[in-house]
Amino acid sequence: MLTGTYSATLIGIDAVAVEIEVHASGAGEGVNVSIVGLPDAAVRESKERIRSALYAAGLRHPEGFTLVNLAPGDIRKEGTAFDLPIALALASAAGAFPKETLEDAMILGELALDSSVRAVKGVLPAALLAKQMPEIHTLIVPAANAREAATVLPHIRVYAVNSLTDAIRALSGELLPLSNNDGAVFLEPDWDGIPDFAEVKGQAAAKRALEIAAAGGHNVIFIGPPGSGKSMLAQRMPGILPPMSEEETLETSKIHSVLGLLPPDTPLLRNRPFRAPHHTVSDVGLIGGGSNPQPGEISLAHNGVLFLDELPEFKRSTLEVLRQPLENGEVSISRAAGSFVFPCRFLLIAAMNPCPCGHLGDHRHRCSCRSLQIQQYRAKISGPLLDRIDLHVNVEALSDDELISTRPAESSAVIRARCIAARGIQTQRYGRDSRVRCNAMMGPAQLTRYCVLDPQLQTMIRHAINEFGLSARAYDRILRVARTIADLAGSENIRREHLFEAIGYRALDRKA
Repeated sequence: MLTGTYSATLIGIDAVAVEIEVHASGAGEGVNVSIVGLPDAAVRESKERIRSALYAAGLRHPEGFTLVNLAPGDIRKEGTAFDLPIALALASAAGAFPKETLEDAMILGELALDSSVRAVKGVLPAALLAKQMPEIHTLIVPAANAREAATVLPHIRVYAVNSLTDAIRALSGELLPLSNNDGAVFLEPDWDGIPDFAEVKGQAAAKRALEIAAAGGHNVIFIGPPGSGKSMLAQRMPGILPPMSEEETLETSKIHSVLGLLPPDTPLLRNRPFRAPHHTVSDVGLIGGGSNPQPGEISLAHNGVLFLDELPEFKRSTLEVLRQPLENGEVSISRAAGSFVFPCRFLLIAAMNPCPCGHLGDHRHRCSCRSLQIQQYRAKISGPLLDRIDLHVNVEALSDDELISTRPAESSAVIRARCIAARGIQTQRYGRDSRVRCNAMMGPAQLTRYCVLDPQLQTMIRHAINEFGLSARAYDRILRVARTIADLAGSENIRREHLFEAIGYRALDRKA
């Protein structure tokens, strides 16, 4: 008897449909199951879990030799999500229910030995795939993944099951599907869960730089002594970024779903992600990869913030691999199994001390570092990497008056309103369907069109290029930042004060 259904496997962060075919020949004695179609160890071991689960649920296993084929056969099948669909196909082959009920279903779930169904990774991309397949009308997932799967309501019937018996009841029409009210909704970010800029004393220049960064999507590096508030400022950055669009929410949530990082009650991320890996992170941990390539920290920060504290303490090789992702917004990883592309359009905030002891320029402490030590410390960060960071900001230690002041600072909500207004100007400028979402993403054509400088401003930027030895990339960054400053000011054209402020954010170029 031939029985079939659908499941899905993950390739990178995308789901690929897998057709499960079960042929129960009845030939031979006892129970003998063979799984073909490039299964990994977890899939091969599933037949032992499935046998125990079927018996625990009071179901018969097909007698004799049974062949399970996972098609297409040239894609490697990994993970435990195939347990439930294979078990249901075997139960149908043994006569537990009509095979026709399986033919329009996509099923995912790991089975325990007592026939209960456990959560699996990657349900969100699988559900989005099912929505695109006209032959799929039913989606069966573990109850713990129900909220992720509910993103496709009301287009597909979705059943959340706790056991193998529940899955059979769903196929038989005895179990109610999730209602449209269970569908995932795109909620307003949880602003109260993000630290507020009102808690930060002083540091007006650093706050201004972060406002520009949020308004235009620019990268930032803070240079300042320990305790000046660099980490505190970075942690509040998500609170002034505009809310994610529906497209950005799905893109980001898919990545977290693939790694099993979405909580059961949070099918879609509400807040922009904030990732702060330790400086001991490996290249694979930061960029992604491995024998079975998975997204790294930079992809988990997609559409959000990546904070690298103590930047010179990261391995130089680890930092250098950031160059392509910062430029292109994606990272390509090639392995023998194929090439994988992970999105990573993040806003980088880096922080470093001005010298190894951290007290260079600090009026309260004396720096104990020699000139050679300072040069070697700063040389850990290459020029090409610094070129890709738009805003270089000196963060001074707080004065006594700032430290003891009780005067309330400007809140994140007030700053965020200005950033949203500036982003609105950019959306109108580039168009909603454009690949350019903010000023930091402008290419040469947009720079030529929207960053026109009059002769006086051309003279100013020419002087800065000669004075600081700016590269062509640094020149483009200055223009992008100046365009954002003009947007914040509501100005159609870049003015002298906008360009002057943008040039001032190349602190490390000036020191070089």
